Amino acid sequence: MSKVLILSEDQLRERVGLDEALIGVIESAFASLAEGGVVMPPILSMHMPDMNGELDVKTAYVPGLDGFAVKISPGFFDNPSLGLPSTSGLMVVLSTRTGRVQAVLLDNGYLTDLRTAAAGGVAARHLSRPDSRRATIMGSGLQARMQLQALRLVRPISEVTIWARDGAKARALCDELGDEMLVARCSDDPAKAVAGADIIVTTTPAHHPILRAEWLRPGQHVTAMGSDQSGKNELDPHCLDHADLYVADRASQTRLLGELRAALELGLIAADADIPELGQIIAGHHPGRTSPEQITIADLTGTGVQDTAIATHALAAFSKEP
Repeated sequence: MSKVLILSEDQLRERVGLDEALIGVIESAFASLAEGGVVMPPILSMHMPDMNGELDVKTAYVPGLDGFAVKISPGFFDNPSLGLPSTSGLMVVLSTRTGRVQAVLLDNGYLTDLRTAAAGGVAARHLSRPDSRRATIMGSGLQARMQLQALRLVRPISEVTIWARDGAKARALCDELGDEMLVARCSDDPAKAVAGADIIVTTTPAHHPILRAEWLRPGQHVTAMGSDQSGKNELDPHCLDHADLYVADRASQTRLLGELRAALELGLIAADADIPELGQIIAGHHPGRTSPEQITIADLTGTGVQDTAIATHALAAFSKEP
């Protein structure tokens, strides 16, 4: 029996981080979706409302990669009251040639956090104005921090405003984020928080909209990354109708899980509308942003191709000398 590599969260943290290389890995993963050949089944998703919990299982086969990942990703949102993180999980990597298990990555959601943040960076790179320097993050959790970190890898962000439903957490995050290269502010008013932003990122598990269409201004880019279950909704559905360009990570997913779902239910977007995907823009199959005045929205629900990409990227880091 072949040896299975088992890696802990600590080991993965030592070798894999949120950097420009990872942005490129996730960017290439999205492009592969547009080029064809990828096999990515629908997400297996289970909601446990009485426990305020959920479970997603994601996978994808990407031609050219030696392995593919199957990710088990639970989210239990009362965990912080128990002193535990909301998310955890693991990835199993199998050989694309034999189907044998190559590795078990006991990352406790670390790799998911990385690839989610990197996807936000990819979306901003291709959809926001290149001169974007002011960001607003809606939310105050780990992904709020990481989305800002990813933005700073692709855009010259010098100011950030934090809004969260828990004002104390927003203020604490502001105190943590500010440095000599970044002015950090917090706001108790979400409308004012987004008014001057070039890029807005929503990072919450909200079930009711936290961003209204009437708050959006020409030239802004919005990345919505919290709606990864059918009951979640961060954007007022009219935001999609108000935008000049709406882009899905995977249109078949956002029709069921993302912000597109709510807009379809209200009839704001035709059921048979041709929805551009982020990979199509990266690959040059769709023009993306065409003017500085456009309002653009990226709807990121999380895809199996991202998980396979970061899992194989992580394994590659362990094939090299430390």
